[in-house]
Amino acid sequence: MGQHVPVLRDRVLEQLGIRADGAYLDCTFGRGGHSRAILAQLGPRGRLWALDRDPAAVAAGQQLAAEDARLVMGHGRFSELEVWRERWGIDGFHGILLDLGVSSPQLDDAGRGFSFTNDGPLDMRMDPTRGISAADWLNSVAEKDLGRVLRRLGEEQAAGRIARAIGRYRQETRISTTGELAAVIESVVPRRPGSKHPATRSFQAIRMHVNEELQELDAGLPQALDSLATGGRLCVISFHSLEDRRVKRFLRDHSRIDPALARLPVVPESARPTLRLPSRAIRPSAAEIAANPRARSATLRVGERL
Repeated sequence: MGQHVPVLRDRVLEQLGIRADGAYLDCTFGRGGHSRAILAQLGPRGRLWALDRDPAAVAAGQQLAAEDARLVMGHGRFSELEVWRERWGIDGFHGILLDLGVSSPQLDDAGRGFSFTNDGPLDMRMDPTRGISAADWLNSVAEKDLGRVLRRLGEEQAAGRIARAIGRYRQETRISTTGELAAVIESVVPRRPGSKHPATRSFQAIRMHVNEELQELDAGLPQALDSLATGGRLCVISFHSLEDRRVKRFLRDHSRIDPALARLPVVPESARPTLRLPSRAIRPSAAEIAANPRARSATLRVGERL
């Protein structure tokens, strides 16, 4: 099983500006690559809190917390951040990280159903203990609704063809594995030499839908902003345009005066910016992409609480 390499690790540390005695939050612990890097820069009085919705990631975090008392691990979604902050009794964090990517162990474990590379049960849930699996959803969703999801979340041009093919297949037998789904898609969208596997966009769309990833992001970003101490930084790593557009718009909208009120002689406090943008979008170097090909689509955006 593959080891997860934290994307843009050094740039994240640089942008968080780690204080030795600071309080930090890793909202997406994964296998702890970023968390370990943050802990390495914290002093004895520094603290790191972490969340993840994947029980396997939580188990890894609890193991690290047993070795390092400066880490506190929680099993939850980052859309539940306010609940966790209240539970932990934290007024504000000096830095918060959201890494929106799927970890290498999740992708490489055929039993999780995230990838078509190895055949396995079609699950795709970040937290297998909650929600509906990809297989259950695919075998019950209306073709029209499936096509919409593939088109909107996967930006799949052949969404209609794929939805109809899945509909025909499941009339004969239930789709239960990643291999079956990939084969159905490939039967109507042939693989072209040198291009991505034809199932890539559909698997992305189904995973995002099953895990409500865009809804999680929309709910989590405001809570992260509210959880920052003055001068604290929010770092968000996204991996495709749907997420990145949302992050970019959120940071932009909170870093400027409400346009509707900008011409008033006295701008109300509620309309003033709550963030400043300390850098432009940050992307991995050619060297990092060569060392970790899964970093190629990553974008880091940063906002600092005013």
